This record gives sequence, structure tokens and C-alpha cells, in this order.
Amino acid sequence: MNLTIRILIGMSAGLVLGVLVQQLDLPPQHWIHTVGINGFIDAGGRIFIASLQLMVVPLVLVSLVCGAASLGSTGNMGRVGGKAIGLYLVTTALAITIALLLALIVDPGVTAGEPPMDVTYDPGEPASIKDTLIGIFPTNPVAAMAEGNMLQIIVFALLFGVAVSHAGEAGARLMGFFEDVNEVLMRLITILIKLAPFGVFCLMTRLFATEGFDEIYKLGAYFLTVVGALLIHMLVVYPTLVALLGRINPLTFMRKMREPMLVAFSTSSSGATIPVTLRTVERRLGVKNDVAAFSIPLGATINMDGTAIMQGVATVFIAQFYQVGLGLNDYLMVILTATMASIGTAGVPGVGLIMLTMVLTQVGLPVEGIMLIIGVDRLLDMLRTAVNITGDGMVAIVVARSEGDLDMAVFEDPEAGRVVDGE
Repeated sequence: MNLTIRILIGMSAGLVLGVLVQQLDLPPQHWIHTVGINGFIDAGGRIFIASLQLMVVPLVLVSLVCGAASLGSTGNMGRVGGKAIGLYLVTTALAITIALLLALIVDPGVTAGEPPMDVTYDPGEPASIKDTLIGIFPTNPVAAMAEGNMLQIIVFALLFGVAVSHAGEAGARLMGFFEDVNEVLMRLITILIKLAPFGVFCLMTRLFATEGFDEIYKLGAYFLTVVGALLIHMLVVYPTLVALLGRINPLTFMRKMREPMLVAFSTSSSGATIPVTLRTVERRLGVKNDVAAFSIPLGATINMDGTAIMQGVATVFIAQFYQVGLGLNDYLMVILTATMASIGTAGVPGVGLIMLTMVLTQVGLPVEGIMLIIGVDRLLDMLRTAVNITGDGMVAIVVARSEGDLDMAVFEDPEAGRVVDGE
């Protein structure tokens, strides 16, 4: 039985059990909640996410040093980086454009009911563009790694990798060490992701045991509009780009990306999914380490296509609810702001709402409108995270194909890199 099927079984079992518990309508102090849902099951889900997060910093650092050293020795880093960043920004702009067009067709805010009065939202103070740019560069790389500041880790690893590539024999010895560590980390990821079916079961059980569905019924038009835009972007835009720019079979690409999609869906965190995505892109899709190690961590940090879709639909929804007319200039500002806001935003659950405050402020809409959509954002966050990491894989494989760094034998082999029982 392969990993995808096991994850789907865990996800389905968790969903059924969670809904069953919710339908029982037990008091919060009942042992099923205190010992089961909020006890062992919650602990299992947290341990699974922690096991993934355990790998993120060392894997990103080591992989990026290896990748930057390889690219630095050939002088290809600027070209690869330019292609990856350009594709990420273009797909984000496409995502929010699709979202705005679909929202304007559906008009989800016209039929919305009264907002929930018992929900409050404190947006906090979003960082300025200047502070974001300054914050990219680390003053203490050890502190950046301790805090999990991905952009600072990426910058340090790139600089260190380039230095390794220009350090002669000392660099060659150090490169061999990092390559060995990278191989060991990849093996550790293979061991850890065997826990995925159990972790997914725990996460889905707790989510559906505690998440109410009343808000989905109230905000049906908004919810379905976001889901529709996400599906269009993932099932139409990405495969089209893979076929046109990568000149490879998009069905094979989508099929091999199933495991990171499912992990991203259950964890709602692009950052926590980095180990699974990176392993899949290298071992299942055949992207060489120098390209994969650069594009995947970068994508988990700056690629927010799914989040941009939510922001586009939410902006139209809130504007229609408050009966505020937006012109063409406002919509262009939404596209620009959402695209730029994706840079420097952490790939963690719920970050889309923080980014949304920046977009609403730019077009003069009340930030309080966010309380209208909080009730369904958790479920939508799961979907848009799956879209985000699919975009990461798409950019990695397209850039690799353009650089001649895609192993087509691995890509076309359905068994390549597969995790199965008893491995």
C-alpha cells in the first residue's frame, strides 16, 4: 500500500470520526473531549507537525548550501533565481486576477447575511515594505535558525554556498560533508513521513470534531467562490504551465505531487511541508538538488497563490457587503499589493488574514470586515496551502527543465522515490 492511499485512509477515518463526535453534541467536559479529542488525538497531531518542523531548518540550510555551491561554481545562480522568483510572482498575480474575475461574476457579498457579532479580529500592525526588505538580511544566522526565520536562513545559506564554491580544496571538502548530511536528512524524512497517515488522522479528527459548519452555510457563496478559484488555479493554470513551459506531462506531475498536497492540506503550513515537498521534487519528480534546494524553500516563503486567491475573493466580498464601490484602479492595486505582500510572509497557518489587512487598507475597506470570513477560513486555509505547495513543485520542475536539470527517467518512472510499507 503506497503512502498516498494510507494518508487518504487516515484522512477519511479522521473526518468520519470527527463528524461523529460533533454530531454527538457532548459537553466540553466529557471524557471523549478532554481525554480523546483534546488529549491523545490533539497530542498526536501536534507531534506529527513537530516532527516535520524538526526537519525544516537543517534541511533548508544544508540543501541550499549544496544547491548554491553547485550553482555558484557554474555561474547559474542568478539565472535560476531570476526564473524562480519571476514565475512565483507571475503565478501569484494570475491567481488573484482569477479570484477577482470569478468573484465579480458570482457576487458573493450581495447575498451575505448579518455578520457574526461574537467574533472579533485584531489585525495588529503589518510590517512596512522597508522593514520587510531589511528583515531579509540576517545579523545573526544562529538566531535566524533558532527563530525559524526562513528568508534570513535562505540568504545566509546562499551566501555560504557561494563562498564554498569559491574556496578551492577547503570548499570541496566542506561540500562533500554537506552532501553526506543532505543524504542522511533525506533518509530521515523518509522515516518520518511514514507517520503521516497517523498524524493526518489526528489532525482531521480534531478539526472536524471542533469545527462548526454553520458558517459555511451562511457564507456558501464566498466559500464556493474561493474553492472554485483554487481548483481552477491548481487544475488548469499549473498543468498548463507545466505543459507549455516544461514540455512534460502535467498528469504525471500532478499524480506525483499528491503526497505533499495531502500533507499540506492536513497541516495548513507550507513551511512544515517543506521536507515532504523537497523529497518529492527530488526523488519522485527528478529535479536535481541545486534547483530543488533553491526553489522549494523560497517558494514556501514567497509563493502564496492560494492565499492571494482568498484575498481577491475576500476583498470583493467585503466591498459588496459594505456596499463600497471599487474601480479598476482599486482592483489593480489589490493585484499589486497582494503579489508584493506574499514576499516575506511566513508559511504558517492563518497568515492569509494578516496579509488581507494590508490589501483592505490599500483600497480603503474596513479591516473589521475580516470578521465576516473568519468562521470558514480554517477550512479554506487547508485548501490554499495545498495549492501553494503545488505551485512550488511546478516552478521547481519548470526551472529545472529549462536548465537541463530534470532527470526524465526519474520523472517518467511511476515507482521512483515511492514510500511503501516495509521500505
